[in-house]
Amino acid sequence: MYLLYIFLGILAAGCILGPLLYWDKGRRSLLLAVRSLWLHKMRAFLSVLGIIIGTGAVIALMAFGEGSMQEALDAIRKLGATNIIVKSNKPPENSATGGRQRVATYGLTHNDYERFAVLQESGTVTRMVPMRTFKQEMRRGYHVFNGQAVGTTPAYAEVNDLPLAKGRFLRQEDDAHMDNVVVIGSKVAEVLFPFQDPLLDDETFRIGNYYYRVIGVLKSRTPMADSSGAVEDFNNEVYIPLSTCNARFGQTVTIRQAGSMQREQVQLSQVTLTVSDIDKVRPTGELIKAIVGRHRQEDTIVSVPLDKLEAAEAEKSRFNRLLVMIGGISLFVGGIGIMNIMLATVTERTREIGIRRALGAKRRDITMQFLIEAVVQTSLGGLLGVLIGLAFVFVVPPLSERFLNEHLAAKIHVPSIFLALGFAVFVGVVFGLYPAIRAARLDPIEALRHE
Repeated sequence: MYLLYIFLGILAAGCILGPLLYWDKGRRSLLLAVRSLWLHKMRAFLSVLGIIIGTGAVIALMAFGEGSMQEALDAIRKLGATNIIVKSNKPPENSATGGRQRVATYGLTHNDYERFAVLQESGTVTRMVPMRTFKQEMRRGYHVFNGQAVGTTPAYAEVNDLPLAKGRFLRQEDDAHMDNVVVIGSKVAEVLFPFQDPLLDDETFRIGNYYYRVIGVLKSRTPMADSSGAVEDFNNEVYIPLSTCNARFGQTVTIRQAGSMQREQVQLSQVTLTVSDIDKVRPTGELIKAIVGRHRQEDTIVSVPLDKLEAAEAEKSRFNRLLVMIGGISLFVGGIGIMNIMLATVTERTREIGIRRALGAKRRDITMQFLIEAVVQTSLGGLLGVLIGLAFVFVVPPLSERFLNEHLAAKIHVPSIFLALGFAVFVGVVFGLYPAIRAARLDPIEALRHE
């Protein structure tokens, strides 16, 4: 594909510079074309306006499309192409364990985790990261924050790429000793410790009925979609050792919502498994589905980010082709405008064509003259369109963030520049050829009589 873009770029340069290879005739034709366009500047500008808009649209649309799709792909890649994510999912109320139970029991169990461990022992899985999540009220003095507590292991930070602003993340000894230590997100630190360092003097705060010592603070991160498509905000989370979580909160969690109270028992909220080889991801995913498929109810979701990544990359290719087609239509319409103006120009310059033919100019000289005029117009229009498109890409995102408080992702798509320029020159050749041939076929005697 890139060879096609390079070929189009070479074709564009060749069509612009090719006439100069003839030197005398080529240079004279080129200078004559430029002089003719300069004499009718406004008409020439209006005729190439469609080319300018079309070329700029191709570059801008491809840049914004590439930026947004790249962000989506990066979010999926952060989940890990070799990862398999198994999440507990609350079944519908009318299922086998419906709302009649006092305690809703569902999701992943420790037995499931032990079965997953067999895959790790065989070498198929290299790492397993369990976690429990639940909403909790956090208090420090009169500061209150309602966030999410996460009980997990030290490998969680590596799997989710959590950067630390200060301090450290959880360690194995924290989990082994069931220490009351916590790593907090940036938003939690901002609310509970507004005017001091959370790591200073072994600061503590309360989660539930227990106090925890802060050992680390995470850097602020943009919320991202998790494996199920829900937006996960790491800034609102706190992380404690999984053993501490199980000992302090137990297996049953009470949830209070809108005046009602519900009790749920979930042993593990999620397990992330890292497969040793990308070729083994899908077979391993099928094994995991078979393991959790033993549950009496559909209370788990198995997500394979590799499938989402490949689907997103295929969607990106289709999306790019669509954007190129939209820009190509604009260039096509601009070419029709070029041909219309060139036909009018031939009519206006009929006497000039007759004089040149009478002085010895051949048909190919007349054809070359008008064809060069068309190519020069579309080439200049293409170059202006590229500059306008690039300016739009660099200027609009910061203005959008500053005045509209909206993030616009943009990434320059280099092949689209060659594609737009090549297509612009191609349009000049195609739509300039007919007026040029028509001018060359004029009868010299009839042309000299034309008033």
